[in-house]
Amino acid sequence: MDKAIFLDRDGTINVDKAYVYKISDFEFLPGAREALSLLGNAGYRLVIVTNQSGVAHGYYTEDDVRTLHGWLTETLAREGADIAGIYYCPHHPEARVEIYRVECDCRKPGLALFYKATAELGLDLDSSIAVGDRARDLQICRHSGCRGYLVGGGGAGESLPVSVRRAADLLAAAYDIVY
Repeated sequence: MDKAIFLDRDGTINVDKAYVYKISDFEFLPGAREALSLLGNAGYRLVIVTNQSGVAHGYYTEDDVRTLHGWLTETLAREGADIAGIYYCPHHPEARVEIYRVECDCRKPGLALFYKATAELGLDLDSSIAVGDRARDLQICRHSGCRGYLVGGGGAGESLPVSVRRAADLLAAAYDIVY
């Protein structure tokens, strides 16, 4: 079983511009590419777990999400950061698009996508690490041996699992993990 880095997308890897689905709107955060290469080279499988409620609200489609994620995977692979998988939740309990209006376990803070990735990719949760910019991205740390990093200024005042550290950004977390 492999160890993984579970990464939130918006606000962790890229600038969170609210409902990013176009390649032209995707902007990597400073140091994110270097961090992903560093983590991958250290033997971690890179797995993105992201809520994409813009699908549920009708702002874009699942095809749009898959197109962006295909581009992201190819772009990072060219730079030496192989993404093992991208798992996303298109649901929201107050969705405008009825088929996506559901209470689900895949929408973070739910854990279904973490467990799905673990099963499909042969990952060991207890030797893995979650990184996100919000407390909901790190709930897997409450329910497993997975450690975590809260990056950026998010999560102020929120209760975090004891296994979660704070880091300025993804690159700072990566340096702490690897070195």
